[in-house]
Amino acid sequence: MKKKARIAIVDDEEIVRESLAGWLQMDGYEVDQASSAEAALELLKARRYNIIFLDIKMPGMDGIELLGHLQQDDPELAVVMITAFGSIDTAVLAMKRGAHDYLLKPFDPAEISVLIERIIGHQKLAEENEILKEQVQSRQRLESLVSGSAAMEKVFELILSVAETDTSVLITGETGTGKGLVAKAIHAQSPRAACPFIAVNCGAFTEHLLESELFGHEKGAFTGAVHLRKGRFELAQGGTLFLDEVGEVGMKMQIDLLKVLDEKHFYRVGGSQRIDLDFRVIAATNRNLAQAISEGSFRQDLFYRLNVIAIHVPPLRERKEDIPILAKHFLKRFARELNKPVDKISREAFDEMMLHDWPGNVRELENAIERSVVIGQGREIGATSLPFYQQEQAYVPQDRSIQEMEKAHIIEVLEDLSWNITRSAALLGIDRVTLYNRIKKYGLKKPSDQ
Repeated sequence: MKKKARIAIVDDEEIVRESLAGWLQMDGYEVDQASSAEAALELLKARRYNIIFLDIKMPGMDGIELLGHLQQDDPELAVVMITAFGSIDTAVLAMKRGAHDYLLKPFDPAEISVLIERIIGHQKLAEENEILKEQVQSRQRLESLVSGSAAMEKVFELILSVAETDTSVLITGETGTGKGLVAKAIHAQSPRAACPFIAVNCGAFTEHLLESELFGHEKGAFTGAVHLRKGRFELAQGGTLFLDEVGEVGMKMQIDLLKVLDEKHFYRVGGSQRIDLDFRVIAATNRNLAQAISEGSFRQDLFYRLNVIAIHVPPLRERKEDIPILAKHFLKRFARELNKPVDKISREAFDEMMLHDWPGNVRELENAIERSVVIGQGREIGATSLPFYQQEQAYVPQDRSIQEMEKAHIIEVLEDLSWNITRSAALLGIDRVTLYNRIKKYGLKKPSDQ
């Protein structure tokens, strides 16, 4: 079974590469070889490595110069310099410039194995520390809510202001905007943060199953209840209960839910023992509950009970300045999770994202970046890898007014340049922001966005 570490050997001497590669492959590592610094740079465009063994003296670009490129592209890459006895001073200089260690010719296989295990151990520890650091920062930064927009700053302010209280909160917004993350952020910032955060998707259960899911049941309460089961109410003791898609709850369950929230106690299905409650309730919905109340499908008293504090999460199309920040955040995450050397998003891809209307909101953006990382080749996400990418169709102006002619001219330039915003703005003699404003003003959309 191969070990997960990937190793590259860069040396102009074939016998050195082959012998070192043979030992490493016997130890179970994935090994690639390059006979020059230039060839190594080509390898790195397609794969990410844990360790590179790099010869100092090579024709063309030498090891010291290549080390500089490697450090710039991937500072976490462990580089072990290969050197002869007479070049130890150069190897030490390389370590001062960021190399992890150096290896003397001729090689000792046992020494190499120990060196690699030590490097991998350090990398694993560093990765675990980074994950822990990210988890701590995630909690401090409102549970991974990433944003730079004024609209979301208002949401953050509300989160911080309500977190210290036990007040009920109703989070509204379209599907995929991040209502669940807002709920987790409130919990993470609250005095209940050390206690459970229990979420239940109310729309995923029939009324009968939702009753059992929330209240739990005693053994023998109904056919199939072969043992006692605690419900979400009980599991949330001391913490926060998150009722997602609360607008999908049926009328009978709405009455039961209101009673529990008012009385602060309940009974398991089939049980007679009173269980007192201590949790905070946060609910979320993508439905218009005011309209549901007028239609008679949602109780007004339950709405008032849940909607003490209202937080609306705006759709992504209303905060497009968040798109680059979110895209980079997702790219970093998926590149790490999928172990792919993708670390850039092209300007054309960003332009496509800014022009898209995002009906699926942040979740759609997350899926688009994940897909692009999976299918992409090389280190950069291009516009064509985005699932909504399409070529624009021709536009025929309807009249000859100045505004309509400006609109037609902008469309013509965009079409000629395949909707490349940077080049189109330069050709039109305006900056990118002005072009975005014109596109928004005239409601210009690519076919995939219409």
